[in-house]
Amino acid sequence: MGKIATMAWRNLWRNWRRTAIALVAIVLGLVLLLLFDGMIRGSDQAIFGNAVKLYGGNIQVHAPGYRVKASRLPLLPLADADAVVTAAANRPAVAVAGVGSSQAQPEILAAARRIHTGGLITNREGSFPVAITGVEPEIEKALSIQAANVSAGRYLLADDGDALFIGQGLAKLLNAGVGDRVTLIGRSADQTMRQRSMTIVGIYDLGMDEAEQGAVFITLAEAQTLYNLRGQVTEVAITLRNVGQEAQLIADLQRALSGYEIDSWATLRPEITETLRTKLAFTTIFGLIVILIASIGILNIQLMAVFERTREMGVLASLGMKAQQMMNLFLWEGLFIGLLGALVGCLLGAGLVGLLGSVGVALPTSGMGELSVLMGSRLYPSIALADTINRGLTVVLIVAAASLYPAWQASRKQPAEALHQV
Repeated sequence: MGKIATMAWRNLWRNWRRTAIALVAIVLGLVLLLLFDGMIRGSDQAIFGNAVKLYGGNIQVHAPGYRVKASRLPLLPLADADAVVTAAANRPAVAVAGVGSSQAQPEILAAARRIHTGGLITNREGSFPVAITGVEPEIEKALSIQAANVSAGRYLLADDGDALFIGQGLAKLLNAGVGDRVTLIGRSADQTMRQRSMTIVGIYDLGMDEAEQGAVFITLAEAQTLYNLRGQVTEVAITLRNVGQEAQLIADLQRALSGYEIDSWATLRPEITETLRTKLAFTTIFGLIVILIASIGILNIQLMAVFERTREMGVLASLGMKAQQMMNLFLWEGLFIGLLGALVGCLLGAGLVGLLGSVGVALPTSGMGELSVLMGSRLYPSIALADTINRGLTVVLIVAAASLYPAWQASRKQPAEALHQV
């Protein structure tokens, strides 16, 4: 077997042009595959990462009993919100400001205290149900999708009093603008009705009417006063850098905390989970089609390279090489070409994805509707090491298969027949 492998390696460079053409085809196909995977993975992180931010963060910590009443947005204050924030910041696997971070370590961007409940907003145009969220503006401004899409006025400030931040869709329903006064009504923790006259200080525009019409924001201090929750909050929302790493953090928090309900967006927002599954199924099918197209090109190159050497096989057979040895020879050649192509393709493809992931790919800012908000202005491709290795192994198997079949066909021919092959 060692002699056959040595002969196969020498054969590759005996006709270096043919080998180079095959390698270029393999490398280009693999680079395109990795780039496709990186773009899909980057778009998933952008779309679903921003959707998770839009609807309350990757993980939310609530008081016991919240899950049962979640649809009614109950005001159940946390026993010790500061302890929850401290546990999130000091967990063993945390990566602070990117120091020592890795794909296995979920990186926390923020752990924010909130009051989140339901209520009504009213003015002369009528009354409209809304979800009211009291936030810490100094923490959430850098992460808020709403704060990044202010169309009029400004985002909330930490020292704001009766300030209200609303969506463009709701502003249209209210026929109101920045500086107008509206009334906010809600039920306090002791079940008494509370209302307050608020001033609209800012309007955000996501291009998503449903999300804009159903959510308003006030400062946490104002919400604590309005709902009679002095110094208390009803949830801690934790935002991660990447979607899909929630399970590890939840396990860490459950070990550090007791007496709290810890949930991810997957359970609190099942519609996002269902959308993610649908997109995964679609992209998987599309990815298989891309692999098939690339495979056909590689197969064609290898089939031509082997079939044109039929006379060479006849010479080898006439010199006493057995059919099995001949098949092994061409299989080794295919494996060597596949391994070289996979190595170079993986390095170039991963490098290209890494480069684009660091600088980003500019996206059109118009004509994409809701996607323009969820994806942002730039897409940052990324790919996991395991995916890169899997793609490389797939290409090696394709090239080996492409070499095996024609070699098997040619090895069945008699030496005289093979020598007269044109």
